[in-house]
Amino acid sequence: MTKRAFIFTLFFSLLSFQASAAETNKDTKNPVVLIQTSMGDIEAELYPEKAPETVKNFLRYVHEGFYDGTIFHRVISNFMIQGGGFTPDMQKKPTHAPIQNEADNGLRNRIGTLAMARTNDPHSATSQFFINVAQNTFLDFREKTPRAYGYAVFGRVIKGMRVVNQIRQVQTGFKNGMGDVPLQTVEIIKVTQIQ
Repeated sequence: MTKRAFIFTLFFSLLSFQASAAETNKDTKNPVVLIQTSMGDIEAELYPEKAPETVKNFLRYVHEGFYDGTIFHRVISNFMIQGGGFTPDMQKKPTHAPIQNEADNGLRNRIGTLAMARTNDPHSATSQFFINVAQNTFLDFREKTPRAYGYAVFGRVIKGMRVVNQIRQVQTGFKNGMGDVPLQTVEIIKVTQIQ
């Protein structure tokens, strides 16, 4: 092989490698959702590698338009903001079947992370999610028992924490027998996958 041929081969090999690497990076890029609320927009990156079933479940609701017109129905200023299950008149929306809890994925309930809400049954999460506004380590997985299973983190806010912090400061009270409900409705206008 001549020197010139060798240089051309090397050049095209590098181009091919770069194209392949770019394609791989594109394929492994995490999904991002836009949560449009009556108080502003929040963007969140999801982690399908760490919480595959949880992300798949969340995106199913997103693509079905389930979250559109729901509200943040539970807000505790030094804890979290929770939404994705109730209409503005506090009617609970029907959901798909519950999913397996993936809280043992190594992700922690830190400020700005998204996690699935559930009942006392570890495997009861459906559509409701919350955004941590404190370092809620007591929600992290410790062991596979009902009391210590934890709450599955599946994403984090990458833009719009100012909006999250505005929501956490709203005045709350009782509505339809539930506590910590914003007295002025905080609506989730629309949730879409933007990446």
